[in-house]
Amino acid sequence: MSGAKTNIGIDGYTREANKDKEISLVAAQLFATESGQSFLKYLKSITIQQVHGPNVTTEELRHIEGQRYIVALIESRINHAHKVKKNV
Repeated sequence: MSGAKTNIGIDGYTREANKDKEISLVAAQLFATESGQSFLKYLKSITIQQVHGPNVTTEELRHIEGQRYIVALIESRINHAHKVKKNV
């Protein structure tokens, strides 16, 4: 082994730390625009903010949770980018 520190990104995938930061910065830049903010708000409204009743099937629930994961990942990337910009 080369002794290099393994970097596991926000999404759980192993990649170079600089590449992980770059991905977060791109996400933050994309969703910093008025259009991006509006679209993220829309995504939240159809995923995270939805409540499903007791009759939801296992398959539907898995699909819904996958959608929620993606939206939460976008938000995590944006938050990570803010920390990168502050050099935290």
